[in-house]
Amino acid sequence: MQRFLGLALIVMVLALPRGLAAQTSASGASEESLTMTMEMQKSLARRSLEMWSSRTQDDPAQIFAPNYANHQEPLAAGGVSTIDLAAWEAVVAANHRAFPDLTVAILMQVGEGDVVATHWRFTATQTGPYEGLAPTGRPVSWTGMQMDRFENGRIAETWVSWDKFTMFQQLGLIEQTQ
Repeated sequence: MQRFLGLALIVMVLALPRGLAAQTSASGASEESLTMTMEMQKSLARRSLEMWSSRTQDDPAQIFAPNYANHQEPLAAGGVSTIDLAAWEAVVAANHRAFPDLTVAILMQVGEGDVVATHWRFTATQTGPYEGLAPTGRPVSWTGMQMDRFENGRIAETWVSWDKFTMFQQLGLIEQTQ
């Protein structure tokens, strides 16, 4: 009889609706993020970075949540800010005009729960105006890291920290010191 009850309990747990099983998870991740595998989250994070390259055909609505927030530190124009999806798309479009040959290299990705961290390198040539700077024709390469938080199968928030100093040195905006 005990064996039968134990087997019945296992069958009941396995038959729980997916949402209820997710809600009872001890991982701390949201129910929605549990339906996405970590590889799916990493793929969306990579696709979001590839949008900086003008060669992407991705639709931002397929990658980002409608209430997306991007926390930039530092902003290219100076300071730190949080921008919404429309403002982020405008920044990306301005980068496409300034650096039409921009390429993205993913150096490393790690993830846990509903967050993916990505270390990346951007490489480009400035052939268009950038933050008030006339085209220089100079090649630039800089690195950065971002953390993307997922919600309902989309990126809901991104925190970005990038090497603005090196980029500005390469553009000739900051003197190089020995």
